[in-house]
Amino acid sequence: MKLVIATDNYLPRWDGISRFLSEIIPRLAKNHEITVIAPDFGKTREKGFKISKIPIKKMIIGDFQPAKWQYRRIKEIIRQADAVFSQTIGPIGMCSIIAAKRLSKPVISFIHSIEWELVPKAVSRPFTKKILYPITKKIARFLYKKCSLLIVPAANISDMLGWQKITTKKKIVHLGVNADKFVKEERDKAKRKLAFQPNNFIIGYHGRLGREKDLKTLLRAFLRVRKYNDRVKLMIVGSGAKDVEELFQDKKDIIFPGPQDNVIPWIQAMDVYVLSSLTETSSLSTLEAMSCEVPVIATQVGFVKDYIEDGENGLFFEKQHPFDLYKKIRLLMSDSKLREKLGRNARRTVLKDFQWSITAQKIEEAINTVLEERA
Repeated sequence: MKLVIATDNYLPRWDGISRFLSEIIPRLAKNHEITVIAPDFGKTREKGFKISKIPIKKMIIGDFQPAKWQYRRIKEIIRQADAVFSQTIGPIGMCSIIAAKRLSKPVISFIHSIEWELVPKAVSRPFTKKILYPITKKIARFLYKKCSLLIVPAANISDMLGWQKITTKKKIVHLGVNADKFVKEERDKAKRKLAFQPNNFIIGYHGRLGREKDLKTLLRAFLRVRKYNDRVKLMIVGSGAKDVEELFQDKKDIIFPGPQDNVIPWIQAMDVYVLSSLTETSSLSTLEAMSCEVPVIATQVGFVKDYIEDGENGLFFEKQHPFDLYKKIRLLMSDSKLREKLGRNARRTVLKDFQWSITAQKIEEAINTVLEERA
């Protein structure tokens, strides 16, 4: 089968979608002829599949740099395909879905985020937020209705789309983690590898630095914790919106290495992982931390509130509430046995429910089912 994968997020720009594709594409390429349509963010290495890169615009929206609108070029690529597997509804995803519909090609879309929640939170101006919410929702509804199948990472995401009268058929497929790579490392050893002191208590986050991640709340909680303990450090691994990056650059006791091709050593050095997001679907970065047996403190967002059980494999704190987060961090700092329990149970959760091999298999089955129904 000739399969086109359309995405507005791709390497070398690291985010959840890029990480997803880096795991899924090689698995799908074993059985199918893959062509990826992606923004030209820079040099990448392709093995076993083709890639068509679309030039990017100079403008930046939040932490996102959109590709140029090249509908005719994208349409000609899709004309040669049997099916389209779309990841986003930016310029590339939008062109791909519309072109596939006009060419009577099946479109399977993976819903990585609730766009009408994500986009308004990614901008800073309140007036712009109000305008973007209804516009984004209308665009998402229009495009998703043109798809043959929507693959969603959790049942609550499927329900949310249904409430918006998006009647397209949906299939639930959980994200995965490479649990053979994302493993626990003895914490002191992991810290020494990165030239940290073993007695440093490291609070961490890795991923995209978008405004919707609400990292200001994490920073405020950290500053409060630091007043009581001078060995605590905050480690932020990733890149994103410039104003968010500036919060962590050249600050005392804050480690900000930027984006990393291999995040595993950095996660392994964390004593606690914090997800302070205002909106998520599954949060791949959280699952990766859990796979490394790092205890997680998170907001109750998206599917996260379903796979984390408070007090068993993680802790919850109230959104935009730095004092509540501060209390949860202090609790884990003072209780090593609780940290071990949460980390151990977190990895068990990942091993039981979140494996890339299963994710890829179910995605391939979903695509094949759509093709068979249209045959």
